Amino acid sequence: MGRWQLQDAKKRLSGLVRKARDEGPQVITVRGRDAVVVVSAGEYARRAKPKGSLVEFLRRSPLAGTALEVGRSRDTGRPMRL
Repeated sequence: MGRWQLQDAKKRLSGLVRKARDEGPQVITVRGRDAVVVVSAGEYARRAKPKGSLVEFLRRSPLAGTALEVGRSRDTGRPMRL
């Protein structure tokens, strides 16, 4: 993973983009600390793609099949004067 100081990244943006596309994620630092990571559009799409539906996720949960009792309070709230 390449590392770029912010001022260098600003000066050489096209090179930064090229390296992110060809070599992989590039880290931009601000005052010596990691601030952001630049990745190619393809890499972002691959990582951002959901890994299945919410239903599939819940079915794989260790709590799947657990009885869930949902109750509702019959409290109507407090009286209000309008």
